[in-house]
Amino acid sequence: MRRTLTLITALACALAVAPPAHAVPPLPDPDRPIGWGERATGGAGGPVHVVTTRKELKDALATGGPKTIHVRGTIYGNQTDDGVLLGEQDYAPGYDLGKYLACFVGGKVWSDQAHAWCGQMRRLRQTGSNNQKRQIQLTVPSDTTLLGIGADARLEGVFLSVNTGSNIIVRGLELESPIDHFTSWDPGDGESGSWNARFKAFGIVTGSTIWIDHCTFTDGQHLDRDAPTGPNGKPVNRHDGLLDIEDGSDLITVSYSRFVNHDKNMLVGSGDGRGDRDRGKLRVTYYGNLFDGVSQRSPRVRYGAVHVFNNYYRGSVTGEQPLVSNELGGPSHYLGLGIESRVYSEHNAFEYDGPQDIVVQNWNAHRFFDRRSWFNGRPVDVVAVARRKFEAAKAAELAKAAAAGSAPPAWTALEFTTDVGWAPAEVYAYRPLVNANLVKRTVLEYASPAALNLPAPG
Repeated sequence: MRRTLTLITALACALAVAPPAHAVPPLPDPDRPIGWGERATGGAGGPVHVVTTRKELKDALATGGPKTIHVRGTIYGNQTDDGVLLGEQDYAPGYDLGKYLACFVGGKVWSDQAHAWCGQMRRLRQTGSNNQKRQIQLTVPSDTTLLGIGADARLEGVFLSVNTGSNIIVRGLELESPIDHFTSWDPGDGESGSWNARFKAFGIVTGSTIWIDHCTFTDGQHLDRDAPTGPNGKPVNRHDGLLDIEDGSDLITVSYSRFVNHDKNMLVGSGDGRGDRDRGKLRVTYYGNLFDGVSQRSPRVRYGAVHVFNNYYRGSVTGEQPLVSNELGGPSHYLGLGIESRVYSEHNAFEYDGPQDIVVQNWNAHRFFDRRSWFNGRPVDVVAVARRKFEAAKAAELAKAAAAGSAPPAWTALEFTTDVGWAPAEVYAYRPLVNANLVKRTVLEYASPAALNLPAPG
């Protein structure tokens, strides 16, 4: 009897101190990353630089050795050292988008002879693009922590980049994607042509051991849908990726960040033909992130061993940034599986007011795993969607090869499998949330710069 009373008393005490069922749990360790980027320490031990302008940020980044840089207020990538904000005509006087487009005969083939100005527009577009790149690109070196201080810490129109740098931390910042004034039209890209913008909000090239945390990535007030219309009715796309990880980059964690109202969100991998650089690398962990109104690539993976867990995806066919899935005739998708990708997905919450197929797109990837994710609050078989799209693409390629009397691509000999060749639990410690509502509440509570609760500027 005494033992029974002891157990009852212990249970009562446990219930008395347990948080209410609706409470959002605290982060496992808000000051340390989980996953592939867990060894990042940034500029720990080095001096602290406080910056409020582009010039101050550029100078701080150029200092040697470990360092922490505190960003206060808004820093504008297009702002000169004397405070002038540059625009299209400052970078390339005389450039005109309408004249540039008029030089594509029928919207398909460029001709310097189509109009008297075509040669000039071609040269001005390239010159302007190079001038803008020199102005807005700021490169983060190794052993650096870049930290937003206060609610208004922002990089607006900055092309933040890592180029071979390692041991880098970026936290607590809002990054508004640069507007590419000199985006280019490629009529041969896809069935109906495509715009190719040059500048990212954050681009990582051959970088390693990086933690990106509690940041917001957005197009701000400059959505591509509001841009002028180009050939084939396509709006002029002035933005590239929000966060692209390329060229053998490795050991990266992206956590508790927001990606909002954007089209081509983030790539992992440089291209189908870059296996020589990317195989065995591109190890990335994404957890606790909000993807809100992001049309595609969250992420889109080639070659990488990528862990995606406890993220919250939401979008709408009629939203501020409309998402149109494959079944509705559009390109929108949440997870993108590419060549030799090895994506391990689990406990992600997907929401969409259209077909379920938006959860994943497959570009010939035969390996993919998902554990207990949800679509609109109910369990969803993400693996079945990925498998179906792989088998459909395979059947189409085999039929095409048979009709042409040619050999099919090598990947058509592969069979779809959930064995991705690795498991996160064998590499690092983590404990995912296993309830859809808890995932949503946790992400909405913590995925923003404000959730860091850093002191406002003094």
